[in-house]
Amino acid sequence: MTWHLCRLPFFEKVHYDLAEKLEQWRTENCDLFDLHPDGNYRPIYRKVLGRLATAGLLDHLLPQTKGEVIPRPDVRSLCIIREALAFDSFLVDAIFIMQGLGTAPLWHHRDRALRERVLSACRAGTQIAAIACTEPSGGSDLAQVATTAALDGSNYVLNGEKAWITSAGVADHYIVVARTGEGPGARGLSVFLVPATVAGLEVDADVPMIAPHSIGSLRFINCRVPASNLIGAAGSGFKAAMRTFDIFRPTVGAAAVGGARRALQETLERAKTRQMFGRKMSELDAVQARVADMVTDTEIAALTVYRAAWMSDVIGGRISRDAAMAKLVATEAASRVIDSAVQLFGALGVARGSVIERLYREIRPLRIYEGASEVQRMIIGRSVLAGLDE
Repeated sequence: MTWHLCRLPFFEKVHYDLAEKLEQWRTENCDLFDLHPDGNYRPIYRKVLGRLATAGLLDHLLPQTKGEVIPRPDVRSLCIIREALAFDSFLVDAIFIMQGLGTAPLWHHRDRALRERVLSACRAGTQIAAIACTEPSGGSDLAQVATTAALDGSNYVLNGEKAWITSAGVADHYIVVARTGEGPGARGLSVFLVPATVAGLEVDADVPMIAPHSIGSLRFINCRVPASNLIGAAGSGFKAAMRTFDIFRPTVGAAAVGGARRALQETLERAKTRQMFGRKMSELDAVQARVADMVTDTEIAALTVYRAAWMSDVIGGRISRDAAMAKLVATEAASRVIDSAVQLFGALGVARGSVIERLYREIRPLRIYEGASEVQRMIIGRSVLAGLDE
């Protein structure tokens, strides 16, 4: 199956050049799309990250420092990469994007030596990054984080649990959101860089999911990290997390668009070749109507995603509402598109091992992670209503 970047008003030449590079990379690295973890994800991470680094694709996630400043990544480029990777493999896509999610708060770290050491290793694919926000009782409500970090001399002591952490047991470090108590709720959170080897950190990585995904839980038991590993000011953790989500939520939508495009292409091939009731499926009115809805959903999703990415790159500032819209619209639309593909494929659509069955399992988590659809609706609704009150 061939992926290509659709022409939209939000792109510049550099984006079409990146798309051509990705098409070639996909052809040369197609062996990565059929990897089977069998519970051991570390070799797969190393292999995938090595290939991504060699091609310079991780550079888009981790821009080089210019003097004292680390430029924001081009979100349109990140979305293009995720769309292309998810077209073939949601696992490869997840491995790619976690290098960004697990390092983004470090862009603002005052310790330049520490920052550069970690970012350089992650850019080279030799260090695996992860972020730990979610907790067993809090879900998508980041303000309810209960993990604590108490200052003790020159160290912070962390205690608590994190759940549903991507790359748990594989990562070399975790970006951890913990409560330092400068204020109630969201105002009392801070962000820490926690090495995976630190004493007092226990990892349970044996959590089977409906689709291949390295995920697990973390437990901090009197886990001591240097105070220099505090990222930004104490109490600024919630803002740091929101800045990160503003950048990466549109890219979740882009991955969803990639999955929708793959399902649509598979469906078109099926409809053009399968015979039903004495003629091709593609000639049936009901099939044409279903395909029309699939195409429309996919293109609306792409427009919403790349609009948000363009706003981040060109307009700048906070784009929380637009990022939330991109994630909500695209993940919900892709779920409908892939569900329609299952329906048109019939029994083959739910047969274990078929492309459509795989996509059906893989698309569902996107409506949950980095803020469930309900959370995105809250963000959008509050933003709009606050604007009406001005």
